[in-house]
Amino acid sequence: MKIAIFGVGLIGGSLALCFKGKPDITVVGHAHLPELVEPMLSRGVVDTATLSVEEAAEDADFIFLCVPVGLLEHYLELLSKLPLKAGCIITDVGSTKAAIAKKASEISLRNAYFIGGHPMAGSERSGVKAASALLFENAYYVLSPAEGVPEEAYSSLQRLLKHTGAHVVRVQPDMHDDIVGAISHLPHIIAAALVNQVRKHNDENPLYRTLAAGGFRDITRIASSDPVVWRDILLSNRDVLLGLLEEWNGQIERFTHLLRTQDGEGIADEFLAAGHFRSELPERRKGVIVSTFDLYIDVPDTPGIIGRIAMELGNHSINLSNMRIIESREDVPGIMRLSFRQERDWERAKALLDSMGYKVVV
Repeated sequence: MKIAIFGVGLIGGSLALCFKGKPDITVVGHAHLPELVEPMLSRGVVDTATLSVEEAAEDADFIFLCVPVGLLEHYLELLSKLPLKAGCIITDVGSTKAAIAKKASEISLRNAYFIGGHPMAGSERSGVKAASALLFENAYYVLSPAEGVPEEAYSSLQRLLKHTGAHVVRVQPDMHDDIVGAISHLPHIIAAALVNQVRKHNDENPLYRTLAAGGFRDITRIASSDPVVWRDILLSNRDVLLGLLEEWNGQIERFTHLLRTQDGEGIADEFLAAGHFRSELPERRKGVIVSTFDLYIDVPDTPGIIGRIAMELGNHSINLSNMRIIESREDVPGIMRLSFRQERDWERAKALLDSMGYKVVV
């Protein structure tokens, strides 16, 4: 079996690692620039690499398009002009599905089939050096087959994706974009707008930035996402987002009315309803927005305490990705925040620090 991956970065490289080394599977990586070939080979994520679209696609049983959303249609068009292997399955990993599904329906792939895909997992790091065979484990992986795709082709891709450890979910393209628009795309817009609102106030009073510690930085973390990537994603899901923004304006108007009329009971009801729904959300499941694994520790301000904690974590081979002192303690229970990339390190750190007598809060 030959698997071709176009765009061997975080997602493409992680998929490659899931497949590489399995019996009778060869993974070929395509790079659009010469300088991208060496990193994917030295990292060992692919068996071979090429700059040629034709060479990568030739005789491929599966083709994964892991390029930015704005380039998906271009690559699908290129593939439609090649003599692909009969029964070849083309899939993508884009954050929107309707636009690429429409494109697939408008062109002829001859004996090949297109099945849209979206692995709902990621990382705050990017590039092939951040690739991991564990990236998709316990994450949801959406598949959106185009009309006319045989069930056997869908089942074949589903079987292949078992190597990722993800939970495959079948969702129609329009429904996918509606849902992901609400739970990912809209929150990114809100975070960016909120940070920019505070930024404008900070231009007149630098104290805004000084006091925006702890919770404000955390809840707006996604505002730091790649601007070009998110430009393409939002434009691709434009119609859905315009409707969601109208709904959002209605929610803001609701709070405006409650405040104007001093309706304290109404305000409490809004938070109560939101709290109930949020408590029903899965806590330990990878989602479309990258999870953070943070611990807050209430520690005394004494010399050597930071080094002591870092040393204990290192002695127990617990990989700490970041350590930060919280200057403002109004909205967090501790003064120190420890961040981990892996849930397992997060769990082990909590158990260790608990055993050492520190007050640890998740």
